[in-house]
Amino acid sequence: MKREYLNKVRNRSFIIMTFLSPLIFVGIFTLVAYLSSLNSSDVRNISILDESGLFTDHFESSETLIYTFVDNSSLEAAKKASEEEGVYGLLYIPKPEKIEDLAQSITFYSEDSPSLTLMDDIEDAIEDKVNVLRLKEANIDAAQIEALRIRVDTNLETYQGKETSKLASGLKLGFGGLAGYLLFMFIIIYGNMIMRSVIEEKTSRIIEVIISSVKPVKLLLGKIFGTSLAGITQFVVWIFLIGILMTIVPMILGIDPAAVQTPQQELIDQNTGGIENVVQEVIMEINNLPIMNLIIMFILFFIGGYLLYASLYAAIGAAVDSETDTQQFMMPILMPLILAVYVGFFTVIDNPHGTVSQVFSYIPFTSPVVMLMRIPFGVPIWQQLLSVVILFATFMGTVWFAAKIYRVGILMYGKKPTYKEIFKWLKY
Repeated sequence: MKREYLNKVRNRSFIIMTFLSPLIFVGIFTLVAYLSSLNSSDVRNISILDESGLFTDHFESSETLIYTFVDNSSLEAAKKASEEEGVYGLLYIPKPEKIEDLAQSITFYSEDSPSLTLMDDIEDAIEDKVNVLRLKEANIDAAQIEALRIRVDTNLETYQGKETSKLASGLKLGFGGLAGYLLFMFIIIYGNMIMRSVIEEKTSRIIEVIISSVKPVKLLLGKIFGTSLAGITQFVVWIFLIGILMTIVPMILGIDPAAVQTPQQELIDQNTGGIENVVQEVIMEINNLPIMNLIIMFILFFIGGYLLYASLYAAIGAAVDSETDTQQFMMPILMPLILAVYVGFFTVIDNPHGTVSQVFSYIPFTSPVVMLMRIPFGVPIWQQLLSVVILFATFMGTVWFAAKIYRVGILMYGKKPTYKEIFKWLKY
C-alpha cells in the first residue's frame, strides 16, 4: 500500500493535474462570471409602436433595457428606422377591434431570435394590462380582485410534531444528489486509475518480480488502498486550493460572483424578499438536519462503495493486456452504478421510502448512491447499518472473487480472455 501510494503521488502527471485541475476549474468559473457580467451589462433598446394607445405608460425602462415609443409612424417605416439605427427590437401593438384580439396580433421584430427572458417580461407586462382591461369591460374592479387573492403556504409537519418545509426537502435532495454524484465521479476516475496501474505493471513484467514475494490478495488490497489514499489526497488538495482560489481570484480581477444576477436569482428575490432571507432559511434548515448521521454514513458508504467497485476494476486490469481490451468488461460494472443514479434521481426524489427505493438501498452495487439519497429523509438507523454491513460483506466477497482472477490473470499474456475463460480461473 505504501509503495502504491508513493508511486502515485510522486508521479509527474499526478502532481501536475493535482495543481492544474483547481486552476482550470476556477478559471472556467471566473470566465463564466466575467462573461455573465458583460452579458448582463449590455443595454438593449426596444422601440414600441403602439397603435392601440393602451400601453403608453405601461413599459418601464431599466439599466439594461430601454423602451422608446415610436409616434406617428407606419409599421414599415418603424421597422426600417429600427433596423437602420441598430435598435435591438421593435414591438408592434396594433389597434384591436376587441381586447382579446391582442393576444394573437402583437409582433416583435428583431435581427435575430430574442432571449426568452426578454420575451417573458414583455408578455407578462402585456398580459397584466390586457387582463385589467378585460375586467374593466366586465365592470369588475381589478384592484379589488387582486386584494382578495389569498396566497396559500402549507405548513409541513411530521406526525411526531417536527416541522419541515419545502426548502428542507430541497436541501435533502441536494445533499443526497451531491453525495451520489461525488461517489460516482470518484469511482470512475480512481477506479480507472487502479485498472491502468495493474495493466501497466502487467505489461512491463514488473508484476512477475513482485508476485514472487507477495500474495496476490495482499497485492490486490495494497493496490486498492494505496490508490484510494492517493485519490483522497488529491481530492483534499483540490478542495483546499479551490477554496483559496475562489476567494483570491475574484478579488484580484474585481469580479463579484454574487452580483451576477440570473433569472432564477431574480425570481427568488421577488418571492422571498432577497437572497439574504434565503441564506438565513438555508442555515436554519441545515441546523435541523441530522448532520452527524449524514457525515458518518456518507463516509461509510463512500468508502464501501468505492472499495467494492475498485476491486472489480483491479480484476479487469489483471485479466486484460491493454486498456482497449477492457471495454467488453466495463459495461457490466458500470450498469449497476448508472442504474443507481437513475433510481436515485427519479425514484427516491418522488418517494424516498417506496418499495423500489428500499430494495435498491440494500443491493450493495446500488446502495451507496440510493441509500445516501434516502438518509436525509429519515431512514431508521437499523436499515442504514444493515445496508452498510451488506455492502462491506459484499466487498470482502468481491475481493475474494477479484483475487482469484487477479492471481491467474496477472501472469497471462498475449491472450484475450473471455467470460468463459475467467469463469475457469475461479475454479483454480
